[in-house]
Amino acid sequence: MKYILNKKYWAPIAFLGMLVFGMLFTSCDNNDAEGKPITITRVFLEDVNSSVPDREVNFARLGQSLRIEGSGFTGLKKVYINGYSTYFNVVFVSDNSMLINVSADTPISDADPSVRNTIRFVNDSHEVTFPFQIRAGKPAISSISNTMPNPGETITISGTGLTEVSKVVFPGNIEVTTGITSDEDGEFFKVAMPNGVSENGGSLFVQTSNGGVYSPAYFNCKRGILLNFDGKGTQGSWDRATMILPTDLETAILGTGNTSQGKYVPHHPSRMPAFEANKPRQSEVWTAGTGVDNWRAQFTPFIPANTPLDKVALQFDILVPDAWKDSGFLKICMVNNFNGGEWTGAVYNYVPWIVDGKSVAFQTAGWTTVTIPLNKFYAWSKEAFTFETVLAYREAATYQNFGIYFENSDVKLSNVTGSASEVEFPAKATSVKVYTDNWRIVPLDTPVYNDFN
Repeated sequence: MKYILNKKYWAPIAFLGMLVFGMLFTSCDNNDAEGKPITITRVFLEDVNSSVPDREVNFARLGQSLRIEGSGFTGLKKVYINGYSTYFNVVFVSDNSMLINVSADTPISDADPSVRNTIRFVNDSHEVTFPFQIRAGKPAISSISNTMPNPGETITISGTGLTEVSKVVFPGNIEVTTGITSDEDGEFFKVAMPNGVSENGGSLFVQTSNGGVYSPAYFNCKRGILLNFDGKGTQGSWDRATMILPTDLETAILGTGNTSQGKYVPHHPSRMPAFEANKPRQSEVWTAGTGVDNWRAQFTPFIPANTPLDKVALQFDILVPDAWKDSGFLKICMVNNFNGGEWTGAVYNYVPWIVDGKSVAFQTAGWTTVTIPLNKFYAWSKEAFTFETVLAYREAATYQNFGIYFENSDVKLSNVTGSASEVEFPAKATSVKVYTDNWRIVPLDTPVYNDFN
């Protein structure tokens, strides 16, 4: 009888037990879903390309991947980075660790101050806010308005990510922390040139809210001067109607913000009539050349001969007080072996008024630095060369003068861009005033800033 009773009631008892067990299991799941208290202990940057692919950090940049350690992540519902609701995949969440990417849409400087530089974790019952610095992409410097200014003059450094600049270190370890004006969007900042900057030149180091960044090593590189018309370098001249002579140099103080420095060259001297249309070699100015210029001795102590040519540049400062457009350009000649009109060989034609295929007025209020990497010279633009190629080319030349023509011939857009085009800018008579100064050869190498130095 016992056996019969046990057999009769076993099925409902087993069912009841399974039901109770299931309820208990469900209760545990619900508790986890509601969430436990959340704690954050450490944050790691996940970067497979780094020598330390799993590095503990106290900041991250937009687009980077993070591994976060702590507890209570099971049941996590929301993560807010700088107040921005950030997607995460629950597959990569355990109770003690999770992976998340910092969205490119995360606000930085425009984040509400109450949530800036925070990560907030939320489940149904708890939340915690973890202080953690969020930075935009690495800052970058694309140009400096004048790389050889007078002390006290303000310069503009342009680029990206240049937000909230707190410090600028000039060559010679001259540090500036005051008087810096930053653009809200990080596209530029302004700072005054201090006294005591090394004349050997070098990079600027800039500290921003997005981290540090270096400029190319071309700032205040006075040891690279070819000709400044004030005693550094030697001007050459000979009997030609188009020759700009030492007596043609001007000294009146010109420019707003960044002013002239002693003597400078007018590429349309006042004694010359208006430049005719369709005439290439209308004015010219040269260094002394053979027997005087010695680029190898002057430059290789700080620009090794094996330096790739895209890491060496010609710089000069230019002032164009009135609008320059439609006609005329400067031909920069590596040696004195050209008759004008060339768009090939060891020359480069500087045509600043052609922008995006159109004639746009070019004008400067103050003196502005032009930087032309030597691999832009037509002879060396198609292949990879080193500085040795240029040195040897000059040393083999009969006339080793370096110089600049003002040319006024027709300009084909295809010659400027290197791309096929039927557009042509016919030359016009012009009396435009263009001035240059401080011709120099400079290095373009840029130190790499490591966030984790």
